Amino acid sequence: MRLLFTLIAISLTVGVVNEAQAVRPNILLIMADDVGVDALGCYGGESYATPRLDSLAEGGMKFTHCYSMPVCHPTRITLMTGRYPFRTGNPKWGSFPREEEQNNIGQVMKRAGYATAVAGKWQICMMKNDLDHAQRLGFDESCLFGWHEGARYHSPFIYQNGKLRDGLEDRYGPDVYVEFLIDFIKRNQSQPFFAYYPMALCHDVTDDLKNPVPFGSDGHYDTFKQMAEAMDVRVGRLIDTLDRLGLRNNTLVLFTTDNGTPKSYIHSAESNPDPKKKDKYIRIPVVSRQNGKDVPGGKGLLTNGGTNVPLIASWPGRIKPSQVADDLVDFSDFLPTLATVTEAKLPTGVSLDGHSFAARLVDGQPSSRTWAFAEHGKRYWVRDRRWKLYDNGKLFDIASDPREERPIIDRSSDATAAKTQLTVVMQSLDY
Repeated sequence: MRLLFTLIAISLTVGVVNEAQAVRPNILLIMADDVGVDALGCYGGESYATPRLDSLAEGGMKFTHCYSMPVCHPTRITLMTGRYPFRTGNPKWGSFPREEEQNNIGQVMKRAGYATAVAGKWQICMMKNDLDHAQRLGFDESCLFGWHEGARYHSPFIYQNGKLRDGLEDRYGPDVYVEFLIDFIKRNQSQPFFAYYPMALCHDVTDDLKNPVPFGSDGHYDTFKQMAEAMDVRVGRLIDTLDRLGLRNNTLVLFTTDNGTPKSYIHSAESNPDPKKKDKYIRIPVVSRQNGKDVPGGKGLLTNGGTNVPLIASWPGRIKPSQVADDLVDFSDFLPTLATVTEAKLPTGVSLDGHSFAARLVDGQPSSRTWAFAEHGKRYWVRDRRWKLYDNGKLFDIASDPREERPIIDRSSDATAAKTQLTVVMQSLDY
């Protein structure tokens, strides 16, 4: 009898553990490239058709105060490590700090028992020189654009699980990345998975190769409008896959972008007759219509145009539809948020800058973050929802001056108090 009761107890315990594991949510983290809030219909954008993303926002939660770095590489470092770039020595373009390889978001999810995959634009190493980089960072499987080695769109140059793929001469890169993730999700639907999709869209083509990358079927590179609408379609394909497999209610989908909309995109290239000189690339300005106003691209600037990016959270099983959240979020917050949602352990011995916003997602409780931070080229700012203070002492009231045209000179009591509080934050950063 004792043996029987022991076996029953063990069986019940195993059952509870298995049930707990089963309800852990899958994670689909999507980060588009070079897309500001001005580009999406759900944020008032009028220039591009984004019905799938608009629907995702309508069915879940849209954040209005999510802030990235003004350019892609430092944003990716911050998202993956939960730490601001200056904390890790501002890693140079195309590199990732070696000491963070065991502490990043991929390793955190893998150690929590998740199947992990990444597909799209990697950028944090030169792939040909470090073929197992994604695996070292905790990703079981990878399908990644070879940055500065070839094309990302038409006839793409892609490494899959550390090996250069062939037979892609007539393929469109974003389709390859999505197909890879769909296959990964299908094969891992019986266990919790973490699928990270740093999209190639909507960054323009690589322009520093010896020969220009291939044009699209139109005889030129895709316009920003074409790329924005292609982005929306690919996101929709992933959502449809989750629906078709019955995984939607147990999958947290987060969509964001790495910085604001670009100032221009490459339309075409002309060969230079001088072999010692680069080919000439023809650029077209990007101006988007948002809420009845023309908005020029702000990528590379520390302004709202460069750093205020979309953040959409969808989880039908937990997040109620049609919510708008004004919580402050910056890119150091993604790692602790996903760790909270999945009950993963954060890296030990590491001080993170991030604050989890998981309570906002599932319980309607505000994030603990009271200020956000961004840096670029040895300049930086800290801000709350209304006030923004630069390291040079300039203060802006973003609520009344969203384009930062009038720094505060004659300070009201509110402005003085805001500057005092944000100055304290700056000093605590020890930048």
